Amino acid sequence: MATCHLSALVLLVLSSHGLAKDNGKKPEVKKVQTLSRGWGDSLEWVQTYEEGLFKAKNSNKPLMVINHRDDCPHSQALKKAFAEHKGIQKIAEKFILLNIVHDPTDKNLLLDGLYVPKIIFVDPSMVVRADIPGKYSNHRYTYEPTDCDLLFENMKKALKLLKTEL
Repeated sequence: MATCHLSALVLLVLSSHGLAKDNGKKPEVKKVQTLSRGWGDSLEWVQTYEEGLFKAKNSNKPLMVINHRDDCPHSQALKKAFAEHKGIQKIAEKFILLNIVHDPTDKNLLLDGLYVPKIIFVDPSMVVRADIPGKYSNHRYTYEPTDCDLLFENMKKALKLLKTEL
């Protein structure tokens, strides 16, 4: 009887090993969704505006708030350009980063209205930098994918203003 059980066990182990080997497929690895939401997976992101303000104040780094939508083609195009721009990805390490996919609850982030994509800088003293706009008069804080060089310059400006004004 023990021989019968042992034979059945060996047969079971060998057949399951053979099935795993014959499959030829590697197990599917599901990519973990990070707070970056694709804006820069190697960058550190905060989860909430309040956390961003706290970290900005304590680290003396500016906060960069990106308001976007997953279903907005303009947001998706800007996200792709942002993530591929080596200069932006490098300088972004000097910021506290937040991207949100809902309307901000803090009225200070509304500035010239509700629209996406919108990128706003907040300095460590918690002042929203309305003086660092994009190039459009109707939506002052939006950027197109072709505006990434301007966004890069505005990020440098946010860092420079931080050092000269605080």
